[in-house]
Amino acid sequence: MISTIHTTRSILLVFSMLPAACAMGKEFHQASGFSGPRAMAYLKEICDLGPRVSGSPGMVAQRKRLVEHFRNAQGLVRGQAFRLEDRRSGKPVHMENLIVEWHPNRSKRILLGVHYDTRPFPDRDPKDPKGIFLGANDGASGVAVLMELAQFMKMIPEPLGVDFVCFDAEEYVFGPRDPYCLGSTYFARTYVADRIADKNLHEYQAGVILDMVGDKDLQIWQEQQSVMWPDTQPVVQEIWSMASRLGVREFIPRPKYTVQDDHVPLRMIAKIPTCDVIDFDYPAWHTTADIPSNCSADSLESVGRVILSWLRGQQ
Repeated sequence: MISTIHTTRSILLVFSMLPAACAMGKEFHQASGFSGPRAMAYLKEICDLGPRVSGSPGMVAQRKRLVEHFRNAQGLVRGQAFRLEDRRSGKPVHMENLIVEWHPNRSKRILLGVHYDTRPFPDRDPKDPKGIFLGANDGASGVAVLMELAQFMKMIPEPLGVDFVCFDAEEYVFGPRDPYCLGSTYFARTYVADRIADKNLHEYQAGVILDMVGDKDLQIWQEQQSVMWPDTQPVVQEIWSMASRLGVREFIPRPKYTVQDDHVPLRMIAKIPTCDVIDFDYPAWHTTADIPSNCSADSLESVGRVILSWLRGQQ
């Protein structure tokens, strides 16, 4: 993903103050049972596979592990395969989005998305821009949150159904002219075509992208486009209001960055009102230092509890 910073002219969303600290603490405790340490163990497990560049052995191993994990949690798992040309060699590369459906017969649906590929190289690293990029925060953190959320999805109350989508090729980028978000773009175009072919196909009520949510020093500002788009603004308000109710101060209710992330094709092509939950103040971004020791179980737990509580409130 790429980003720019906006000035103080940005629109601010103002939220009401919340109940007393004891009430917030009680609600936070009841928010889930979401385990940050368990999510952190998943993050480390994914990173132990090494880099997960699209089409690589690491990506294949990760996909196999995720299929096993989500099926064990009783999710309906399917792949959405596509091929793209490697810009260096001209050879086709197998790409595959991973879709996990929970309560597939329910018509009111929400999409939770992450990208599960890693950047080919740590190109922002001042010493080793062609070195090994592990992508602990930029890739594995969102995956780890979904892995931990999986155990709660069968208990999501009616009428809500939830789809997890792990997007491939968000960062299959080797040069400044290479496009981002290839997997989410393919998903969005397929979704549009499928809905034209079948008018009864479900329509997503909202979408949320989780990206770089494991930083030890977690600061999740509102993403600028997510605030500005009128159809995504309510999603932002609901999530940051939930964070405030739970006393999760890492969700900062003000916009800061414009990020070209997977939420953009979902909203612009598929017309799914999708916001981006992302911490873009991460010093190790696109460097060899994006490793598990720079991530935190507490950060993963904060994000997981907010998202799970928000899902449970969708009636």
